[in-house]
Amino acid sequence: MSSTTVDSGATPDTTEQDWASPFAVRPRLVLASALMLFLELALIRWTGSNVVHLSYFSNFVLLGSFLGIGIGFLRSGRARRLPFYSPVALAALVGFVAWRPVTVDQSGSDIVHFTSLATTGPSAIVILPVVFLASAVVLAGPAELVGRCFRELPRLTAYRYDLVGSVAGIVAFTGLSFLGAPPIWWGLVVTVLFCVLLVPGRRLVATVVAAAVVGVPLLVLLGVLFTESTEDNLRWSPYYKIETAEQEWQDTPITTISANGVPHQNVIPAETRLKWSPQYGLPYERAANEPKEVLIVGAGSGTDVAIALRNGAEHVDAVEIDPGLLEIGRERHPDRPYADPRVTTHVDDGRAFLSRTDKKYDLILFALPDSLTLVQGASSLRLESYLFTEEAFSSAREHLTDGGAFAMYNFYREDWLIDRLALTAEAAFGHKPCVDALDDELRQAVITVGLQPSGQTCAADWQGAAADTPPPATDDRPFLYLFTDRIPTMYLVTVGLIVAAGVLAVGLFGGGGSYRRMRPYTDLFLLGAGFMLLETKSVTGFALLFGTTWLVNAIVFAGVLVAVLAAVEVTRRFRTPPLRVMYVVLFAGLLLAWLFPDSWLLSMPVPLRAVVAVTIAFLPIFAANVVFAKRFTDTEDGTASFGANLLGALVGGCLEYVGMLVGFDGLLVVAALLYVGAFLLRPRTAAVPA
Repeated sequence: MSSTTVDSGATPDTTEQDWASPFAVRPRLVLASALMLFLELALIRWTGSNVVHLSYFSNFVLLGSFLGIGIGFLRSGRARRLPFYSPVALAALVGFVAWRPVTVDQSGSDIVHFTSLATTGPSAIVILPVVFLASAVVLAGPAELVGRCFRELPRLTAYRYDLVGSVAGIVAFTGLSFLGAPPIWWGLVVTVLFCVLLVPGRRLVATVVAAAVVGVPLLVLLGVLFTESTEDNLRWSPYYKIETAEQEWQDTPITTISANGVPHQNVIPAETRLKWSPQYGLPYERAANEPKEVLIVGAGSGTDVAIALRNGAEHVDAVEIDPGLLEIGRERHPDRPYADPRVTTHVDDGRAFLSRTDKKYDLILFALPDSLTLVQGASSLRLESYLFTEEAFSSAREHLTDGGAFAMYNFYREDWLIDRLALTAEAAFGHKPCVDALDDELRQAVITVGLQPSGQTCAADWQGAAADTPPPATDDRPFLYLFTDRIPTMYLVTVGLIVAAGVLAVGLFGGGGSYRRMRPYTDLFLLGAGFMLLETKSVTGFALLFGTTWLVNAIVFAGVLVAVLAAVEVTRRFRTPPLRVMYVVLFAGLLLAWLFPDSWLLSMPVPLRAVVAVTIAFLPIFAANVVFAKRFTDTEDGTASFGANLLGALVGGCLEYVGMLVGFDGLLVVAALLYVGAFLLRPRTAAVPA
């Protein structure tokens, strides 16, 4: 088939023409694709801020979005009306979640999450299916609009403009995140795009009806978001919805900070904190030498920094990933630690900061670095996951002065978790650490280890880890809170339900004969699953190499789309090798990524590391998308083939959890197996399009 062939379809009747958009197909496609990506990111961000379960299942909305997008493409050739259901579903979802936000405890025998001890709002078995299904319905609308455009353009031309719109959506959302814009701005962007795309403007009656159907739910949406965005005690950082409250406890005024609905920090004078909780001063007692140069990772609102200054620190590097928490500390901490000339603040990921600095410290302190959220695009990677690996502790050791010490404290809640961290410190430093654990429900513990045994002064010898303590977490499997070497049951059940819901939904709502239409494109389905694993590997790899910050994450997503766009442009403009040869290039790229893992790149200078990392990560992505572009060009049914690819991405998102079992590097093997299947199932001769 020539790449200029357009899908055939029935001639639209008069009623269908009444609802046609007045915009030309190319700008309409760009706008619809931008809406699709922007809306997906906004839903992930907003629902995760109001439903605590989603702080630990961030890809739940992503998978629902993929399901909806796949169904939208399948419906696009048969729907006779514009998808007015999408803004209605969006308003209903936002209204319901705003009415019944959820704060829950998420701890169990297999996996530990530090969240609120109280449970409010609907239970997980109610709210998670609601969010998943609603996300699918919401995203099906923009996908249906994109699918309609695909039917009016040559295959690769449509895909090209789809990618341009997707990049625009990511850039727009990233820009608003950079500016700290509250959700009302997200809602305004979505409202404008929905109105442009869903109000036809050709016939008066159709325009009035569409404006009413679209306008009412979007006004409800804006009303809910405006109310939330204008609350005096709320602010939005790139990671959290931060809520502050002024309280008085034991005649001391304090500021409480909640992040995404979970109690997170208290702004308390250092003197009061040490009086109430003397263990916060233990790192300075256990360190054999008085620390002068101190690094604090997880500086937050500043109390830990103030304690360091009280203990004689001459200079403190305060590293905090969230600029919102730092700002609260500057504004409200009574000790004004961030105004002290001895303190230098760094908005950065702690592991990334260690990899970029040559400075050495008398004390490195990990001060309650519990992020409460996952990295978008990685189903099991938390913001702080790479801080608690054996390699991270070794990096801290390399930044200690002679006689220096490393310490950390938190509320660990589980004895095995304390033992695991102490065991990690022992493995990294070569001798047993000091372990001070409180015998209470929250199991707060302080772990301190000197560069040499002489650099620490323990109250009592640590007796060692229990026999069933998991081994230290590693950069390849940075799952500190995972007790077993298996995938936790709650994840298996969740993935099973997602797949079952997807199979049922495609059959019911994807249009007649959906599975029959997609059957010839099983190889494209597997290509979608493999691509999703490559994207996950890129996200986790760049998070390790350059930090788990929102900016790095956004750059990776945009970079992946640019690599895909480059593959499409190369396929459109040049004569590319046959599919068989491109599969060889793809497998060579996967082998290269396997032979040179991220741990090898960490030893490189940052500029060289960036160049090599981009080359290794994006080579297989580029090759895989040349394969897809060549195959997509020769399909008979453009929307069914693209829908199959998107539904494959849904399965790939579920397969991300296999990383808990085989590690992130092992995902390359899983992706390779999927690509082998796609290669074997490819058509032996090009199809003749209708």
